[in-house]
Amino acid sequence: MKRNMTKLSFLLFGLVLLLAACGSGGSSSSDSKGDEKNNASESGSVDQKTYKIGITQIVEHPSLNAATEGFKKAIEDSGLQVEYNQQIAQGDNSLNTTIANNLVSDGVDLIFANSTPSAQAAATATSETPIIFTSVTDAVGAQLIESMEKPGKNVTGTIDLHPETISKTVAFLKELGAKNVGMVYNAGEQNSVAQVTEVKKVMAEQGLAVKEASAATSADVKQAAESLIGKVDAFYIITDNTVVSALESVIDVANANKLPLIVGELDSVERGGLAAFGFEYYDIGYEAGQMAVKILKGEATAADTPAQYPQNLKLVVNKKVADELGIEIKDSWGAELLEK
Repeated sequence: MKRNMTKLSFLLFGLVLLLAACGSGGSSSSDSKGDEKNNASESGSVDQKTYKIGITQIVEHPSLNAATEGFKKAIEDSGLQVEYNQQIAQGDNSLNTTIANNLVSDGVDLIFANSTPSAQAAATATSETPIIFTSVTDAVGAQLIESMEKPGKNVTGTIDLHPETISKTVAFLKELGAKNVGMVYNAGEQNSVAQVTEVKKVMAEQGLAVKEASAATSADVKQAAESLIGKVDAFYIITDNTVVSALESVIDVANANKLPLIVGELDSVERGGLAAFGFEYYDIGYEAGQMAVKILKGEATAADTPAQYPQNLKLVVNKKVADELGIEIKDSWGAELLEK
């Protein structure tokens, strides 16, 4: 009996040791998985950096919206993980400044500034955070960059004026028989002043004259257009954000008086303009996005990234509008027709 009790004691002791060993093994396995997870996280193989991109846009209209859409598509195509802080100033310059300051305070990694006023406000708000602009006509004149080839600061981007746009547009107006051309624009927008100055110069060379009317807000656009009736035989609306945001007002005035309306961007042809020498705003937004990707990845700096003109320029004519005005579309124009 005593010997049996001894055997039983040894068996119980062995069982206790076995259970202890099993418990110890399970704990080690769990710790090992935790270590693997931590190591993966530390190596960056699981987590990727999420970049914060601030977007500031002076106003909403189809061209600027298309540029922002193109910018986001370029970021998406790059595979970068991003969070956007997108804000629209609705044409309010005070709000435009506040937005720029807020984006800097928010610590964004990069600012996408869509329009000249947006880029100027952002450049004033920070000299360190990279700023990529688009829809800017004269980046040097706006004091955003030192030169197209070497921007030199924390700002670069894509221009919305092809070097041949104005000369080709003026030649087209002359082809239509225009002598006095009405231009409605916001005299407070540097982007517009630069274009009007160049248009005046080219028109003078071609024997045409500019009749101006200024509109400080979108609510002033229709009255400004109407003030030119009887003085002009055509309208030329440049890429002025205030006027383009209320383009339908000018279209109504032009149509009511059977006057050809030449616009500065292809999106405005779809809205009812007769024709434009232009490019796709989506494309210059996409190209700005490609610049942003390189800067966020550390492959380039804004200071060393040349600013870029639109790559493609084409004439697009709205056939329906041309027919309503009784204008014959000539093969020699080489125009792409918009038929809807």
